[in-house]
Amino acid sequence: MLRSLTRATHFARPSLRCFSAAVERDTLDYDVLIVGGGPAGLSTAIRLRQLCEEHDKDLSVCLVEKGSMIGAHILSGNVFDTRALTELLPNWKEMEDCPIETPVTQDVMKILMSDKKHFTIPQMFMPKSIDNHGNYIISLGQLCEWMS
Repeated sequence: MLRSLTRATHFARPSLRCFSAAVERDTLDYDVLIVGGGPAGLSTAIRLRQLCEEHDKDLSVCLVEKGSMIGAHILSGNVFDTRALTELLPNWKEMEDCPIETPVTQDVMKILMSDKKHFTIPQMFMPKSIDNHGNYIISLGQLCEWMS
């Protein structure tokens, strides 16, 4: 037999915090605020500045990142297709300290059968989406640090 709880539980009301209007705070005004220093945020900031230069405008752009430095939270290795980067920065290959250096030289797909046995799928049967020729093997964190 189920019994219902009839006694009401009362919680103490937390004291309200009072913020005085007299407290002075530093403020910085920006035209654009970008949250996150990953590839998307950095690309957005770069493109906005490019558009400002093209149209002779001056917008202030602020990018905030939760990590101690740009790229600190991006620990991923990556097979990187450079098409979007080429659209954003057409001369990225000539730019100083570019971390995109190691081209993909071979694609291999294996089916693991046990700890010591595997079966290699012939290249002609591999899906087109797995063809990484022309791509690069990179550290995404290093790319973000370079873009910053």
